[in-house]
Amino acid sequence: MASRKRLLIVAHAPSPNTEKLRLAIERGARNPDIEAVEVNVMAPLDAGPDDVLACDAIILGTTENLGYMSGALKDFFDRSYYPCLEKTQGLPFGFYIRAGHDGTGTHRAIESITTGLRWRLVCEPVLCRGDYRDVFEEQCEELGLYVAASLDAGLV
Repeated sequence: MASRKRLLIVAHAPSPNTEKLRLAIERGARNPDIEAVEVNVMAPLDAGPDDVLACDAIILGTTENLGYMSGALKDFFDRSYYPCLEKTQGLPFGFYIRAGHDGTGTHRAIESITTGLRWRLVCEPVLCRGDYRDVFEEQCEELGLYVAASLDAGLV
């Protein structure tokens, strides 16, 4: 049997609605049809470079705060960037943003940092814009499923 792959989910969930999104990502990633992927879910302030170095793919989740990613996710990147820079090039990743407005600044910031890390975006980001809607949970569940299934199938 092939060794299990590791999917790391680093998601900032400071409210009941953002917690629903994080749970939806996890639900998709833990789909029973996915057999060889171990899922580890962490808050950004609890995750660090060792967690990134130990994973085979990562999903990032953040709120839009003042037109930027959450301070917690920025802190995660601040602590992880240099220890991971030369060791995680090509790391498959996806991300979602819970944006009360348009999410443009947050998207641009994550794109800039992950480009510097040379991580490989494997699917379109999920941008949950405007007032909260239940469809956001469906989109996040699909994101979790897509990344985990791709990892399970050896596509990423």
